[in-house]
Amino acid sequence: MPISVDELESHLFKCADIIRDAVDPTDYKEYILPLVYYKSISDEFKKQYEQNVEEYGEDFARRQNLYDIPVVPEGDLWKDIRAVSDNVDQALNEAFDALADENPELKGVFRADYIDADALDDDRLGRLVEHLDTYDLDRDSVPPDMLGEAYMDLVRHFAEEEGKSGGQFFTPPHIVNLCVRLVDNFEDGMTFHDPTVGSGGMLIEAARYYREEQGGDPTKLTFSGQEINPDIAAIAKMNLSIHGLDGEIQREDSLSKPAFTNDEENELTRFDRVLANFPFSADWDKDGLQDDPYDRFDWHEKLPRADRGDYAFIMHMAKQLKRPDLDEAGGKAAIVIPHGVLFRKHEQRYRKPMLENDMVEAIVGLPENLFQNNSIPSAVLVLNTDKPAERKGEVQFIHAADEAFYEELSNQNELTEDGLDHIVGNFRKWATEERVSRTVSLDEIRENDYNLNIALYVDTTEPEEDIDVEEELAKLRELQAERDEIEATMNEHMEALNYE
Repeated sequence: MPISVDELESHLFKCADIIRDAVDPTDYKEYILPLVYYKSISDEFKKQYEQNVEEYGEDFARRQNLYDIPVVPEGDLWKDIRAVSDNVDQALNEAFDALADENPELKGVFRADYIDADALDDDRLGRLVEHLDTYDLDRDSVPPDMLGEAYMDLVRHFAEEEGKSGGQFFTPPHIVNLCVRLVDNFEDGMTFHDPTVGSGGMLIEAARYYREEQGGDPTKLTFSGQEINPDIAAIAKMNLSIHGLDGEIQREDSLSKPAFTNDEENELTRFDRVLANFPFSADWDKDGLQDDPYDRFDWHEKLPRADRGDYAFIMHMAKQLKRPDLDEAGGKAAIVIPHGVLFRKHEQRYRKPMLENDMVEAIVGLPENLFQNNSIPSAVLVLNTDKPAERKGEVQFIHAADEAFYEELSNQNELTEDGLDHIVGNFRKWATEERVSRTVSLDEIRENDYNLNIALYVDTTEPEEDIDVEEELAKLRELQAERDEIEATMNEHMEALNYE
């Protein structure tokens, strides 16, 4: 009987129970996610290998060009791992090394050292391997989108286990979905990039959206990302692969060492869509990038503060967008930002060129407490280097921080489906709605010294209730009569007690 996505998710979650207390919760992802990935590769390879043997014979069945997945070396299939009872940790390390040697694209993906994890003894690792063996994870048994969904839920589960630290590599799905929908209308051949890719959620959601909402084929899109944390970069690589997507994830800091460049032209690679949730107000190498070879930080002679890299990231992403004068098409970006980016006085010098170049299409203000790693209010900045004629010279402000847009969960808030639809609907219609949204001319923004605080343009105050004067006067008369009655009774008591 085919496994359901709920059953698969529950099955994968139980992996954590097996190694609980043996490793710190912050390390669950490092030991479990590679095993899930390896099991799925092994199962699919085994199936394809048997088909190739039948069609081409054993002498040719292992040729790499016959496979659309990594090739598993002989002796390193999942069944071979299951057969090991002593030194399971060593067997796993060797199997991962062999897989990476056979498939250069997997270099750096398997970073866990099972031998170093002393508490992961043969018993625990054996039980973990046996547990994962319960279900076949080849594509016939579990379609890539279903396995990918369960894998993302596992990533989310581990992020929740880690608490604040987990939020650094995982953006809540409702925010990811909003970002993707704000830059939609995808087409075959489009390129997608996330310069702070984390576990790859933005790219995965773009692929899902194209397949399920637009009826497209995500294998005809190109995905790429960069991540400073090598362990999280490895997860992003596995995540794309397990979803059946062809993508490139590079390590290192996007600001200090951008990996996607055209060095002959001293330019960054430009993309159709950029999606990102960068680390808010993080330190950056201001001194080392004073003479940036890619001219990314040229919006003002003064660079952003070294301890507040928000606009450094925004300028970097603006340079990553396609431009109609250079690429025959423009690019769009949806960037999660802290609210301070909109109004901090000393950053007016960066808002001005961004607005005067007419790149800002919309700003969506979000509720507070949406993220695991911080509770401050945030927003989504939508950039477009080729705004439609009817939107040129205007910016849409959307106030989505009211309770109508979200629900309170046990430890954080979450945008509702209706709230998401409301935001996206107003954006697509370029609508003005009382206390929710308004399209504002650049002239009005200039008059406000390029301050983008949403409250300057959308009345976010709660409406006062209408007062029925007659009804309120009637209540007052009733209270006065009640007071007179109480006072008369009190006077009677005072007289009886001979009090003046």
